[in-house]
Amino acid sequence: VQLQASGGGLVQAGGSLRLSCAASGTIFRANVMGWYRQAPGKQRELVASITGLGNTNYTDSVKGRFTISRDNAKNTVYLQMNSLKPEDTAVYYCRADSSAFGGGASWGQGTLVTVSS
Repeated sequence: VQLQASGGGLVQAGGSLRLSCAASGTIFRANVMGWYRQAPGKQRELVASITGLGNTNYTDSVKGRFTISRDNAKNTVYLQMNSLKPEDTAVYYCRADSSAFGGGASWGQGTLVTVSS
């Protein structure tokens, strides 16, 4: 499984970014797709996840600001990030998990999001 994340960058507080993660080498619909982030000196944390049927889950700190979505025809998952805050600064990773169908989990390479105050 290969995951290619993109869309990170530098943005001012209050701005928006959209992250994309394209998957290959897997039956995309069978994967729960997740976005995680890791800030300097902190543990990696789950930001949002979405099942193959479109059920979503968000960590409390991003509810109402971030939206995860997927396009199963394009094998791509997105993370729309609005009202960004400096504390959202982190490396964002996408993850594909097909363990429910006997597969494993894979990580993308990460994309850096920097939010300036």
